[in-house]
Amino acid sequence: MAIINRRQEDILKELNQKGYVNVVDLCETHNVSTVTIRKDLNFLENQKLLHRTHGGASQQPIYAYERDVNDKETLQVEQKKEIANEALKYISNNDYIILGSGSNIHYLSRIIKGFQKLTVLTPSLKVSLELCKELNVDTIQLGGDIRNSSTSAVGPIAEATLNQFSCNKLFLGADGVDLEFGLSTSNALEAHLNKAMIDVAEMVIVLADSTKMNVRGFGKICELTKIDILITDSGIDSETKLKLEELGIDVIVAAVE
Repeated sequence: MAIINRRQEDILKELNQKGYVNVVDLCETHNVSTVTIRKDLNFLENQKLLHRTHGGASQQPIYAYERDVNDKETLQVEQKKEIANEALKYISNNDYIILGSGSNIHYLSRIIKGFQKLTVLTPSLKVSLELCKELNVDTIQLGGDIRNSSTSAVGPIAEATLNQFSCNKLFLGADGVDLEFGLSTSNALEAHLNKAMIDVAEMVIVLADSTKMNVRGFGKICELTKIDILITDSGIDSETKLKLEELGIDVIVAAVE
């Protein structure tokens, strides 16, 4: 490995603390030009110490890739349980809600119990199978083409069905929450269905663990300004949290029970 200079060491320290760094901020901190900082970042990327992004660098790859939902459920398990417990607080008796697909939403569906009356629309087969155990939960399964990796319906049939309903809350998972690109998922068809869900919901609540921050999926769902509440874990860095809050998003950091 090539020798790293003091400034580059400091860049890596900041990256380890925050998860990402911005070119403009680094120029101000180190009192050097953007050309110098970009050379530093390119050098560090060549050493496989970071991943270059538009306007900066990230600790992890900026692009999310598609994974099987069963594999996802084995990752960040404690964080997802914390997020699900926090999300449950936003569900009340007599709500009409939409539960999207993905591992965070599936964790939430497992703890929806004891309600006197609840109506749920969902494209996720896994979510429906969990909810059908509850006698007082009316579950409406959205139909359509079923994606093997997510065990969830997508396509025009599901979207057409959604147009017949109006719901007060949408609980949505995501593969990426990026300040510039917005909310996204790794599959374009799921992104399109998620847009349709947003259109029929009064409140949008996103469940995303901190590994999804400053990451982009292939399919854009919406601008971040469409989100009312974001529930994440304590791994989110303070700067990202502040910038999300500046967009008008209520950022809830789930605590360990």
